[in-house]
Amino acid sequence: MNHIAIVGAGIGGLSAALALATAGFKITVFEQAKKIGEVGAGLQMSPNAMKVLRQFGLEDKLRPYAFVPQHACMRDFKTGEYYLKSPLGKTSEARYSAPYWHLHRADLHKVLILACEDLGVEVLLDASVERYAENGDQVTLTLADKSEHSADLLIGADGIRSVIREQMLGKESPTFMKQVAWRGVIPASELNDVHIQPDACVWVGPNRHFVTYYLRGGELVNFVAVEEREDWHQESWREEGDVEELKTAFAGWHPEVSQLLDHAKSTFLWALNGRDELPAWHQGRVVLLGDACHPMLPFMAQGAAMAIEDAYALSQLLVKYSVLDALDRYELLRKPRATNIQKMSKDNAALYHMHGGAFGRMKLNAVKIASRLSPRIIQAKLDPVYGYDITKVLI
Repeated sequence: MNHIAIVGAGIGGLSAALALATAGFKITVFEQAKKIGEVGAGLQMSPNAMKVLRQFGLEDKLRPYAFVPQHACMRDFKTGEYYLKSPLGKTSEARYSAPYWHLHRADLHKVLILACEDLGVEVLLDASVERYAENGDQVTLTLADKSEHSADLLIGADGIRSVIREQMLGKESPTFMKQVAWRGVIPASELNDVHIQPDACVWVGPNRHFVTYYLRGGELVNFVAVEEREDWHQESWREEGDVEELKTAFAGWHPEVSQLLDHAKSTFLWALNGRDELPAWHQGRVVLLGDACHPMLPFMAQGAAMAIEDAYALSQLLVKYSVLDALDRYELLRKPRATNIQKMSKDNAALYHMHGGAFGRMKLNAVKIASRLSPRIIQAKLDPVYGYDITKVLI
């Protein structure tokens, strides 16, 4: 096997392209967008993801774009009380053998693209894949312009609305998780009257939460505001949001939140969707990766990290085993971990949104007591996520 086709030039698709090109495979990436570029938003790159990016040789290239948060925090939406304040920075790096960084998605995307180009990866833009067909040891892609392209293996890294997943497993719309996310970035230079802590902070409140953290060495403040809703009327999964509606939704919150939003000039609104655990991640010479097979709510900040781990694991398995054996091993290795983190992310929604009224506050107070009296309880939850090193897993 020599030629691999990847559908989707997002973080997962480009990570797979880089890993596989490094291993010596010829790679063609098919991207439906007419130009490379992603909506500006932040990513929390936890140590488990950074271990892979380090293995790719990208740590030093990404360092100029990074912001190092000092704590992971959970604070009350009105009083600002800390339910959790766990050290990150040097403490986290020493514990997990890799840094915890905040990166702008566009910066990570740019560095991945350049690394792929250096290795001769072909990225075809305005290349919308409509279907595929397997013919023996070849997979043929048919694009919207009716052109056809063949490869030895097809990787579907085309997100939660994956056309590859749909053909493999049947048409099924993703499930709206009854939550929407407002996202945006604000230049720190415009926030002279607002002091945002240099942390990865979750502000928890009834039926909604708000996340703040810095990007690009502190040049930007990224925010994510999640609100529960019963339905999603728009056809698009993402649209430009109404800043005034956002401010109204979080009116009365702590000044650090409300004053930050006073400076927001634009925002995008996402529907948070999910899927049940898929019965299979691969079929024949076609395999899924990232959100195409395990979309997750962003409440563990592990969506991009899981796709990056997938990419590394798949590349190493394809080097060591025959195609079909490698795909079986990939699903066996990755599915339990991704499914577990999907569940952890979903469970965090109830905690962040104070579900259960007084009982919800009791759970938050239990987190506060645990974090102060025995930090090991919090670490025990995070160690399996952040301490995991796919580059050292026996594959």
